[in-house]
Amino acid sequence: MPELRTDRLLLRRWRESDLEPWAAMNADPEVREYLGDLQTREQSDAVAALMQAEFDERGFGWWALEKRATGEFVGRAGLDVVDGTMPFTGVDVGWRLTRSAWGHGYATEAALACLAFGFEVLGLPEILASTTVGNLRSQAVMRRIGMTRDPADDFEDPSVPEGPLRRCVLYRTPAAMREAYRVT
Repeated sequence: MPELRTDRLLLRRWRESDLEPWAAMNADPEVREYLGDLQTREQSDAVAALMQAEFDERGFGWWALEKRATGEFVGRAGLDVVDGTMPFTGVDVGWRLTRSAWGHGYATEAALACLAFGFEVLGLPEILASTTVGNLRSQAVMRRIGMTRDPADDFEDPSVPEGPLRRCVLYRTPAAMREAYRVT
């Protein structure tokens, strides 16, 4: 499993010590505001195991995210194959950070490293990102990393029950933008 380094972050393999702060994130109503129900420790551990297994199988996926200066776990970032139930296909970039890590530019920094990996190492033709209509913070990150949105691509997430989290926006960045991204 490759590691990615940025000026301030390390995107790395998951460790046993990540499970407790990962579970705390998934039990935090503010972190889960645009993601749906809170998760139990067992659910959170199962997701972490699945993320690691998928990474091992594909060679890419969700990295654990830590601050290089302190070694503190601050979330996850990575690339994921779009679920087959969605009205589009491809590879999606994403992030989820602990509340204490919000507002420091870590999501942008990690997402740029993921885009660079996707274009330079995996040779992807395009990378997508999606979120709920109301998640303006994530949409701002998508714009900061050079992604664009066509409102005609907006969609209803079939895996989400009717309600405010079902309507989503889709952002894209083509491989032609790869010169804007760099793996360090």
